[in-house]
Amino acid sequence: MHAPERTATAHVIRDDTEALAVAAALAEEFRTGAAERDAARRLPHRELARLSASGLLAVTVPRSHGGAQVSTGTLAEVFRRLAAADASLSQIPQSHFVYVNVLCRQGTAEQQAFFFGEVLAGRRLGNAQSEAGTRHVQDLRTRLEPAPDGSYVLSGVKHYATGALFADWIPVLARGRDEALWVAYVPRDAPGVRIVDDWDGMGQRTTASGTVHLAEVTVPADRIVPHHLTFRGPQLHGAVAQLLHAAIDTGIAAGALAEAGAFVRTRSRPWFESGLDSAAEDPLLIQRFGELAVRVRAAEALLASAAGTVDAAAGALTDDSAAEASIAVAAAKVAAAEAAVETGSALFEVAGTRSALDGLNLHRHWRDARTHTLHDPVRWKVQHIGRYVLNGVRPPRHGLL
Repeated sequence: MHAPERTATAHVIRDDTEALAVAAALAEEFRTGAAERDAARRLPHRELARLSASGLLAVTVPRSHGGAQVSTGTLAEVFRRLAAADASLSQIPQSHFVYVNVLCRQGTAEQQAFFFGEVLAGRRLGNAQSEAGTRHVQDLRTRLEPAPDGSYVLSGVKHYATGALFADWIPVLARGRDEALWVAYVPRDAPGVRIVDDWDGMGQRTTASGTVHLAEVTVPADRIVPHHLTFRGPQLHGAVAQLLHAAIDTGIAAGALAEAGAFVRTRSRPWFESGLDSAAEDPLLIQRFGELAVRVRAAEALLASAAGTVDAAAGALTDDSAAEASIAVAAAKVAAAEAAVETGSALFEVAGTRSALDGLNLHRHWRDARTHTLHDPVRWKVQHIGRYVLNGVRPPRHGLL
């Protein structure tokens, strides 16, 4: 295998404690300028370079390959902290970790050695998964066809490709001749690959979740992974992917609550009927902040609990333990989505009229929450939770739960 002609150097994080410390420091750094980046739709190239150099992108690489192999709980907390600072920035590496996980599960020894080395060097994986205009999210039209020389040819169009524009490698979901699901790891600058920065969502404005065009892209046989095998037995692929989404929503909620509190303490005026000198002393506002804090703490607790359930299942993976992990993550995702949307909206309720000024860009929290929570509708997660609790029906293995 040959790497793209790019140089990359990165610190190697050694354990969970260091990973959390690095995430906390980067979150403080990324918080500065987050509102301006969102308002101007300025893509975070510099910030992503800092993220790569920090070593955080390699924390799930197995210890046998030189990585920290942090717990799922640590990984979720990393995402939560980053999302509390900048929800767009935290969304970009979500697929990176998903496709590192795919390699952990289905990659050959040679593929693992090569790509884990790439990740440890600071190189980024993007994604090209979703497609527009198909019957549903799993109706994929992108094709991976064998070529006479033993390589493969990849053709299709992908949308909502978060991270592709910033990536060194783009994992592409495609169907083979037998309709089985494969992942092709394609260099961003490979001939036939064209990335269009056409994302214009109201939220998560700087994720560059644009379109990837794949025109007869040649893919060597050693860069494809049989993803369909992931779902033939008990698996945690979906649980881990969804847990990271839940961590992002939880972080958005925490970030919105913190900014609301700072605004009320320093800028809001008390309502004249209260007879108080400070808005922060208003018992009605105190009550509302207490209610919001309960919602955010509940989301954080369910996130941590779900991560622990995933880690426990990974140590003894069965149909039952995998099901329990998926249900725990689904519950965390429901709570996180509701907390993020409610807190992002309630920010204006507690902060007052001035908080709605466009120049302050406080509405980015609600826009990010409302946009990100459209991933994988929670109403279906509630359905699976109910079926499991009431009738003992295990959730499906489709990778979105």
